[in-house]
Amino acid sequence: MSKKQDIQDRSDVKLLVHTFYDKIRVHEILGPIFNTIITDWDTHLNLLTDFWETQLFLKRKYHGNPVKAHQEVDAKTNVTITSEHFGLWLNTWYATIDDLFDGETAWIAKNRAQKMSTMLFLKMFESRGK
Repeated sequence: MSKKQDIQDRSDVKLLVHTFYDKIRVHEILGPIFNTIITDWDTHLNLLTDFWETQLFLKRKYHGNPVKAHQEVDAKTNVTITSEHFGLWLNTWYATIDDLFDGETAWIAKNRAQKMSTMLFLKMFESRGK
């Protein structure tokens, strides 16, 4: 068995994002949510590759607002997104990283995702009923 490498550049980030969302799209619980909301997967995957490249390598390619985007998703799903959804997302993210990579940047990708998922859920929850 060959040793896995760390996440090193945009091509690795792209592999991670595409592999991860391939799993999400067919996920029994998360798939229907993502497949209903996202109508242009190519654009979305490119945006998320920019996002994670910015997060991991400080490339400043992403210029979106993830809090607003997740609040809009929550509204579109009639505020049915729960912390369990974020947990399923995070478990799939971790498993995908573990399948593909090993190293410090891989650990950072897990850590940032965990912190962001908590913050995004709290911001979604706070915006409910306003």
